[in-house]
Amino acid sequence: MPDEGFEPLTYREALAAGVTPGQLRGPGYRRLFTNVYCDARADVDLALRVRAALKIAPDGAVASRHTAAELIGGVVPSSADVHLTLPTGRLRVDGIDARRGALTSEARWRGIPVTSAEDTFTGLGCDLGLVDLVVLGDSLVKAGRTTPERLRARTVKLGGKGGATLRRAATLVRVGVDSPMESRLRLLLVLAGLPEPVVNHVEYREDGSWERRFDLAYPHHRLAIEYDGRQHAETQAQWERDVDRREGLDTDSWRLVVVLAKGIYREPERTLERVVAAMRDVGMAGRVSSDEWRLHFRGY
Repeated sequence: MPDEGFEPLTYREALAAGVTPGQLRGPGYRRLFTNVYCDARADVDLALRVRAALKIAPDGAVASRHTAAELIGGVVPSSADVHLTLPTGRLRVDGIDARRGALTSEARWRGIPVTSAEDTFTGLGCDLGLVDLVVLGDSLVKAGRTTPERLRARTVKLGGKGGATLRRAATLVRVGVDSPMESRLRLLLVLAGLPEPVVNHVEYREDGSWERRFDLAYPHHRLAIEYDGRQHAETQAQWERDVDRREGLDTDSWRLVVVLAKGIYREPERTLERVVAAMRDVGMAGRVSSDEWRLHFRGY
C-alpha cells in the first residue's frame, strides 16, 4: 500500500505509486467510485467517501446538502449518495449527487471543504419539508454550528422554490433542543395551533441547585410534555403501561404527558387530544385550532 495509508487514490495515483491494475482488482483494494480506490482494510465511513468523491470532482467542489449536514452534526434523512456542490463543470458518477451552485461561504470539517451551516440549511430547502428543516436547524444549533438568528438572517430574503418554507423553518428553530424527536413533538403542537412550549425547561431548588429538566413545558401552568425514546423495556406493552402510570402522577404538582414514537408517527391526533386534555386539567385554554399539522404528521 502506498504511503497515503487508507486515503483514497485515483487509478492514476495508484499506478504512479506502483500499484498494478491487477492489484486494484484484487482483494487488497476496494473501489469506492469509478476510478477511485482505497485499501480494503479501511473503514469506509462518510468522511472517506467524501474525500474519494472530491478526488474526481472539479476544483473548488465542496461537500453540501445531506452530506455536509451529517459531517457537521446536523440531522437529516439518510442519503446513499455523496452530495457535492460544484462552482464550475459537472460530475456524473454513480453514488455522487453533484450540482452546480454559488457558495456564499465555506467551512472545513477535519480538512474536508463543506458548505457553511447556513448554506447547508438553505441548500436543502428544495429537498426537505418544513419539519425536517426545523429538525436540521435545531440540530445544527445544538452542534454549535449556527444560531437561530443567523439562520433567520440567511433566509429572510430568499426567493424561488423552497424560499418560503426555509424562512418559516428558520423562525421555528430553537436553542437547547436535545433530540430530533423533541423537535418533531414541539412542531406537532405548534402546527396544531397550540401554544408553543418552552424548550428544555429547568426547575431549580430553593438553594439554586438544579433539580429536574423537562423536554417541553408550560412553566406557568406546571405542565410538562416529555418524549420517551427508551428501547430497553422488557416488552412494548409493559413500556406503554409504565408510560400510562407516569402520566397519571403529579411530580411536585407538575402534570406530565409522556409521548412515545408512535404518538408522533402513528397516532399524532391522539397525542394532540392527550395534550389538550392535560391543558384543560391545569387550567389552560388550549385547543387544536389549525389542521396544518395533518400535512406533516399523517399517521397511519
